[in-house]
Amino acid sequence: MNSVHITRVSRRGFLGTVFSAGALVLGTKILPEDAFGQELNADGAAWHPSVYLGIERDGSVIIVAHRSEMGTGVRTALPTVVAEELDADWKRVKIQQAIGDKKYGDQNTDGSCSVRLFYEAMRQAGATARTMLEGAAAQTWSVPVSEVKAQNHQVVHAKSGKKLGYGDLVAAAARQPVPKVTDLKFKHAAEYRYVGKDVAITDLDGILNGTAIYGQDAKMPGMVYASIERSPVFNGTLKNFDDSAAKQVKGVSSTQVIDAFKAPCGFQPLGGVAVIADSTWAAMQGRKQLKVNWDLGANQSYESAAYRKVLEDSASKPGKQARNEGDVDATFAKASNTHEALYYAPTLAHAPMEPPAAVAEFKNGKVVCYTCTQNPQAVQDTVAAAVGIKPADVTCHVTLLGGGFGRKSKPDYVAEAAVLSKKLGKPVKVVWTREDDIHFDYFHAPSAMYMKAALDAKGKPTAWLGRTAFPPIGSIFDAKEQYGGFQLSLGFIDVPYDIPNLRVENGPGPVHQRIGWMRSVSNINHAFAVHGFIDELAVKANRDRVEYLYDLFGKDRKIDLRPPDQKAKPDPYMIDIARYRRVLDALAEQSGWAKHKAGGNGTGYGIVVHRSFLSYIGAAVEVDVDKAGKVSMGRVDYVIDAGKVIHPDRVKAQFEGAAVFGIGLTKTGEITSANGQTMQSNFNNYPVARMTDAPREIHVTILQNDAPPAGAGEPGVPPIAPAIVNGVFAATGKRIRELPLKYAKLA
Repeated sequence: MNSVHITRVSRRGFLGTVFSAGALVLGTKILPEDAFGQELNADGAAWHPSVYLGIERDGSVIIVAHRSEMGTGVRTALPTVVAEELDADWKRVKIQQAIGDKKYGDQNTDGSCSVRLFYEAMRQAGATARTMLEGAAAQTWSVPVSEVKAQNHQVVHAKSGKKLGYGDLVAAAARQPVPKVTDLKFKHAAEYRYVGKDVAITDLDGILNGTAIYGQDAKMPGMVYASIERSPVFNGTLKNFDDSAAKQVKGVSSTQVIDAFKAPCGFQPLGGVAVIADSTWAAMQGRKQLKVNWDLGANQSYESAAYRKVLEDSASKPGKQARNEGDVDATFAKASNTHEALYYAPTLAHAPMEPPAAVAEFKNGKVVCYTCTQNPQAVQDTVAAAVGIKPADVTCHVTLLGGGFGRKSKPDYVAEAAVLSKKLGKPVKVVWTREDDIHFDYFHAPSAMYMKAALDAKGKPTAWLGRTAFPPIGSIFDAKEQYGGFQLSLGFIDVPYDIPNLRVENGPGPVHQRIGWMRSVSNINHAFAVHGFIDELAVKANRDRVEYLYDLFGKDRKIDLRPPDQKAKPDPYMIDIARYRRVLDALAEQSGWAKHKAGGNGTGYGIVVHRSFLSYIGAAVEVDVDKAGKVSMGRVDYVIDAGKVIHPDRVKAQFEGAAVFGIGLTKTGEITSANGQTMQSNFNNYPVARMTDAPREIHVTILQNDAPPAGAGEPGVPPIAPAIVNGVFAATGKRIRELPLKYAKLA
């Protein structure tokens, strides 16, 4: 007899399966709890040995994923570390998605730091529970604890052949003394079953069959929908509006005003007029009928073309010194051979496939919300401030994210839903359109970078000067801020080269938009300028690029750029030239550099080694330029030294995605403004990479080692742009110093 398989599906799931051959799908209503693992409760398990772990009497292991899943595999990677040290059977592990709560530590899934920050904590959680289970079994059998061993979800006494499952030991284990961290014994790498192995991501089935819940899917009983009209110019304020036509749209029930933020903007809502309706469609149609008058303020004069000149002027003048070694001025004064260049990278938008969305309910002085967020603790803080309650009274449930790239660490859209719910007394779902997402982003800043070098007889720099100017991220927290702060350490201060006289400066960047961090942050523009300039120097010296890089790196050594008062404490992440060299060795071999380096006739290779988020990344890109000047990528090679890699399959996937992401930014990525307003609105005029833009081949090699874990989600992006423009030069002899490539005249 044939069986009928009933699967809970959303609209996305229905559309994804109804056209599959032989599919019979019966849909039922989905509430968020159905797919988020919220029915799991590690805190309430029979034994709760860690904030990240619970074990039930039936042996089920509940591991808490306290970071957000947006394709990186973090909901699998961190739990596998716990399961590894616990020696759990992965088939008996359940993943609970954490709500926002400070007890879990930092929950901001940003900066490629999830594994780096929590690898040790997860190891300790698993090893602590394993040690206590072994102690309980030894006590039960009255044998020395040295004679028992946890093995695949049970504790075994080899001499007698006795075995006890984890569930059988829960009560006794809970009475065991908690071991000190210094007494824990961790598994040897040779014993690993999960760490460093390709474990299927825990969300795979739900993503494939359409039952996985994203922010756009979240629902709450009795909710209404909101679409919000905001000032087209940053920091504009509402003068007045006419909603009479909007209220005539079928399904529209009311309009509500959201107050404009008070500087600095932070993660607050921008403010505006919300149209409330019984469906997203009705809310959006009603919004189109609003008549709104704005006081556009000082930023209405902002023009991106003119602003480029402001940044270039700023970068061309002496600025604040951020790193200064040797005597740069004296070296330039006596140099007979110098080279300089001015690079420019434009404003960029995140443009994830899933625009921001949130549903929130304000009730009895508390808020419950469901949203696609990278930072549920920021949701708690921002929502609490917006509605006048304590952060602890905000419960934030985290859905899957259909992309984030840093945009969804800023929860202005969740605060909008909470503010409207407080006004209306019912749950409100806020859905941003694609146009909203692009118009009202926290943009990646444009940047101008001036580079200058004094050169010796072999063309190696004896002095290096780098200046960068851009509107800083710090401006969202201090409206008067114009200098880069931490962003300077992202690919500009931290150049690793053996140059005796080196200075890095930062010029001011006036702010006219919301500025935020995007995937790899300032490494995007800084890597473009630094590695493009290095390629120029190698060409000027008439030297092979790889050989020139080896010379620039100099002898193996470690570089500590920390302030003097911090250097007494050991730093496992100091800049390590030996790791740069190993990556370059492997990259030159993997990409076949020796036979491709000459280039010409419309085909060329660019090669770059860049360190970001504590990982050492090499990228070589094969670039083809046809007679019409169209640029395409035949092959991308990556070599990665990210220290200990927990989940190799996801790391490779991240770099494959980073190649495509970086290609899109390089070829067409640009946000422009006129009269203070963003000119782009959707993928027709802010195109992301299409299939035809993707390289024909991507090869990823991981140099697995025992160094501490480093970043993986972001470091694949920075080398792509410079590798492409260096490849364009090798193919055509034409140097690219501004992005995107669409402006380059290569025909």
